[in-house]
Amino acid sequence: MTSSRPYLIRALYEWIVDNAFTPYMLVDTAQEQVEVPRAFVENGRIILNVSPEATHSLVLGNDAITFNARFSGAAMDVYVPISSVLAIYAKENGQGMMFGDQDDPPPEPGPGNGKDKTTGLAEVKRPNLKIVK
Repeated sequence: MTSSRPYLIRALYEWIVDNAFTPYMLVDTAQEQVEVPRAFVENGRIILNVSPEATHSLVLGNDAITFNARFSGAAMDVYVPISSVLAIYAKENGQGMMFGDQDDPPPEPGPGNGKDKTTGLAEVKRPNLKIVK
């Protein structure tokens, strides 16, 4: 199954822009493929303004995010692999999403995965509700 991260990034980007906020991305610059202005990297991370006003030719792809932007007046092509995106959020209110270093792997087959060992069918569990007074 493909990673959900690029789809979530695109959805959150659109949501932030539709609400007239400024989308910011937190990027881990440790990967060799990351192309960002190194002068602005702090502690191995950089925050990028990816708003339509700040970027040119923005592509939110499945493998990478690419765009051209000006940093201290100099134009630069930026390349960020999807796996390097740690968060996307609105500058104005901080709403958005943080991502872990790795996508969660699918659950492995084994005991406790919700299937009956003998039939292979999903176990039906009774609801566990309490009355609170």
